[in-house]
Amino acid sequence: MYNNRKVLAIIPARGGSKRLPHKNILDLNGKPLIAWTIETAKKSKFIDKLIVSTDDDKIAEISKKYGAEVPFIRPENLSSDTTTSVDVILHTINFYNEKKIQFDYVLLLQPTSPLRTNEDINNAFNLLNDKTKAVVSVCETEHSPLWSNTLPADLSMKDFIKPEIRNMRSQDLPKYYRLNGAVYLADIEYFIYYKGFLGDETKALIMLQEKSIDIDSEVDFVLAGLLNCK
Repeated sequence: MYNNRKVLAIIPARGGSKRLPHKNILDLNGKPLIAWTIETAKKSKFIDKLIVSTDDDKIAEISKKYGAEVPFIRPENLSSDTTTSVDVILHTINFYNEKKIQFDYVLLLQPTSPLRTNEDINNAFNLLNDKTKAVVSVCETEHSPLWSNTLPADLSMKDFIKPEIRNMRSQDLPKYYRLNGAVYLADIEYFIYYKGFLGDETKALIMLQEKSIDIDSEVDFVLAGLLNCK
């Protein structure tokens, strides 16, 4: 609970994964990938209910083993490649609304971010105030987007980099940040209004790059395993 307001934490875990099959339950340093997020979330003093939204019976079984609730198996229309996190969250909110169970905040924790810690979750809640209704985690980009561009068919690099930054050192360029997928937190009414976490009263939670691995490929998975999951 946060300031006497109830918090619903959702871990979305679809069974289908084309680039890395069964990634949500692959063994990462002795535990299924999803277990890292469940165990981290269970340490938070702010979370009132922790659930896994999945369409997969095996994921449901493993999630329950590690202490998460699985109150439903996600319907088929929310199990495709085109299903968004917003769809999953709204489905879960409606599920509890129909049971007359109300929550004030929703916290989305993707299982593909196993290096996120309880401290990161707590820091997100600490950013909330009267003028901050949502928090989204980011990290500094590994490379400046100012050094990137599209390429024409003839592969010419004539206008690839703007003239004013061609000879600048990387440390002299402005800092850029990217979404890292680890923590999404919002007042539920705010989330519904914006149909997502990004809006006029959303603040960034800056996380370290080494805690910002978002597993989408085998390379990501191996790297996460090397970065000392604890």
